[in-house]
Amino acid sequence: MDRNRFSAVLLGAALLLGGCDFFDSALLPSLGGESSSSSAQPANNSPNTTQVNGVRTQVFQPPANTPGAAPQLGTGNFQPQGVTPGQPTGTAVGQKVEGLRGELAKLQTSIGSENQTLQSLRAQAIQNALGYHQSVGAINAKLEVGTTPGNPILVKQWNDAQAQLDQVNGTLNQMNQLAANVSSSAAMSNYLLQATRATYNISGAVDEDHRQLTVLEDDVNKTTILIDRLLSELTEDIARQTNYLAEERGNLNTLAIAVNNGEAFGSSLASRAYAPPVIPASAPGAGVATGRPLVVIRFDRPDVQYQQPLYQAVSQALARRPNAAFDLVAVAPSGGGTAQVALNSNMAQRDADQVLRSLISMGLSADRVSMSSATSPNAQVNEVHLYVR
Repeated sequence: MDRNRFSAVLLGAALLLGGCDFFDSALLPSLGGESSSSSAQPANNSPNTTQVNGVRTQVFQPPANTPGAAPQLGTGNFQPQGVTPGQPTGTAVGQKVEGLRGELAKLQTSIGSENQTLQSLRAQAIQNALGYHQSVGAINAKLEVGTTPGNPILVKQWNDAQAQLDQVNGTLNQMNQLAANVSSSAAMSNYLLQATRATYNISGAVDEDHRQLTVLEDDVNKTTILIDRLLSELTEDIARQTNYLAEERGNLNTLAIAVNNGEAFGSSLASRAYAPPVIPASAPGAGVATGRPLVVIRFDRPDVQYQQPLYQAVSQALARRPNAAFDLVAVAPSGGGTAQVALNSNMAQRDADQVLRSLISMGLSADRVSMSSATSPNAQVNEVHLYVR
């Protein structure tokens, strides 16, 4: 199955665009115990799962940034394991295998370099943030005991804090550039995977050629998974850094007023303007329990632009319920035997990761989305469902 084949379909698109019935019901799910229309089955029995209406979901909730501290960045280290060597066979297929092996080695070298860049940028981001908070802490400490309006010492410390926050922003820009480079590596890994599989069909191969092809395919698969994980964690780092910068710039602006007045203020109102009301939050999986997905993305044909309809649906959902959260479910077909189901589930999870990256790129905070996986006999191809909760 081609990992890159997909299309996007808005479930009930006419109702979404032409009226509010479906949209309202998706945003305001029934509390009367209506059974889910989905027949998805549990994808795993991890202790970190919740079961709602017979659907078991595993929740991945990124931790929120701690106020007054550096943003919590990822800790993953994505170093490739290397390419398994092989012996020349003297056939045309063998030469093709050698060429693909060399391309994979080059790709892994690039990934190793990108991983080193990520680790360096993380260290820089944390160091700059800690320096910024030390400057802010010194200003607040002086303001708490009282000082003169426009104290030049505090003004200098404020300017230092602003410069340090600008350095954090510079690191964020470098992370965005790194994400573009990793995306190129991901495209290359997909090409190598397709080329490796196509080589099986070339005539004139000996048994050793196909044995080496199998080993090479495993190496390419591992590399592809590694790149996906690298890109997912990098995307989360970028989202956290972006949210952190927006909040701290607001706090720094408020602090400037405090320095000018010579008295301490609280944190920026921007950090509380969109805070949810003090009511119990919907548990992850509550959206799945309604059985009414806001969006269904079917990965059944190439190059469909699903981002725009996804954005429109989520934008309208947030317009009606600003504090809404979302359940993102990777749905794989349950037919085809155990091995095929496992393969489909893995590919569906990658598709869901891609949709999550799209949502984060659109500005949706990662901590407002829970992820889960399931299988369904009704699914003909891999799907990603988005529910409102």
